Amino acid sequence: MLPIKLIREQSEYIKEVYKKRNYEFSIEELLNYDSKKREITFELDKLRADRKKSTKNISSDMSDKEKKEIIDSQKDTSKKIHELEDLAREMEEKVKSLLLDMPNILQEDIQIGKEEDAVIVKEGFGDKEIKVSQKNKLSEPPSDIKFDQPIGHWEIGKQLGIIDFERGVKVSGQRFYLLLNDGARLQRSLIAWMLEKHTARGYSEVYPPALVKEEMLIGTAQLPKFGDNLYKDIEEDLWLVPTAEVPITNMYRDEILKQQTLPIKHVAYTPCFRREKMSAGKEVKGIKRGHQFDKVELVNFVHPEESYAAHEQLLEDSLQIIKELGLRYRVIQLASEDTSFASSKTYDIEVWAPGSNEWLEVSSVSNFLDFQARRANIRFKDEKNNNIFLHTLNGSGLALPRTLAAIIENNYDGKKINIPPVLQEYMKKKNIS
Repeated sequence: MLPIKLIREQSEYIKEVYKKRNYEFSIEELLNYDSKKREITFELDKLRADRKKSTKNISSDMSDKEKKEIIDSQKDTSKKIHELEDLAREMEEKVKSLLLDMPNILQEDIQIGKEEDAVIVKEGFGDKEIKVSQKNKLSEPPSDIKFDQPIGHWEIGKQLGIIDFERGVKVSGQRFYLLLNDGARLQRSLIAWMLEKHTARGYSEVYPPALVKEEMLIGTAQLPKFGDNLYKDIEEDLWLVPTAEVPITNMYRDEILKQQTLPIKHVAYTPCFRREKMSAGKEVKGIKRGHQFDKVELVNFVHPEESYAAHEQLLEDSLQIIKELGLRYRVIQLASEDTSFASSKTYDIEVWAPGSNEWLEVSSVSNFLDFQARRANIRFKDEKNNNIFLHTLNGSGLALPRTLAAIIENNYDGKKINIPPVLQEYMKKKNIS
């Protein structure tokens, strides 16, 4: 949520940001309701003061008639106050509703444009960095690695008996699948290994609920805009989490933290649930885009002065996992129209999947500034004893299905999947055949 003071004082700046986002919003409508609310508040303060003053004017030496006149006047004033209080609440709700529909501002270095205008800022293969070519196109495969006959993970999974799509659909419907035997073990090993890697880098592990209240989704800005993509219990105020970002961020909802506790860095594994509508085709083939998927999430709570540096470090924390898995990757800085509603700047990390013949997004690393903190009312007390909204950041570390798909496709030699060395201890074997 943006501060109303910023909108009042820099409305033209906000309009320019939303133009870059290609986002339509009437700031004039918001400011109109805000102005009415302030006028009503001013009038209420005046009426309350008048009523208080008239009460003091009643004295014992007054006649009954004089007292009655003052009391009758107070009744009229009280009636006006109640009417204006109702109107003030109505204006306040309209202002709040509009504020919740306003996306975040953008950082100055964001490329203006659509999805295809994103900028590749980093590339690598395992722990080796590759110089970024400015001629690279987002849709092009990497030129430094070749596969003779790459096979999709859906075919490999069937051949080796580690993925069952037919029974997954039978049990739950389209875009569900079963991981079997070493497929299930590989996913479990990935989760355990990633959690241990992140905790070793200073993250505190949390295992949160997979169901949250509606106000928690408002806090992290999935609601009210994106409710159609979420699963909800129709009888209770409970929603399945689309990401661990929601319960972890809201752990500190309505709290004032001590400055010395910052930064707070949490890692969490959860199943995630999304109702995204997708047509049949390459993008939904295999396990790349299911309604239920596992993800390890990283969430940071930092001092506002440290969030830009924390964003770069969070990116490195996610990248470290990919490097140790030995995958070909690239980092993309999203353009203005593709930057998410709540984010001020986002890096996507993609890995190359030769069988799918595409780059798969395995992590989205975002800096929200104080946008989520204002919605969830998360503050810290600074050295001057002021309550300040902190900054929140998060990133996948990593999303399991696509990471799993990339491991399968990149490590299949025609007969078996060669397990990445970092996972062999967890799997108790070197390959899946």
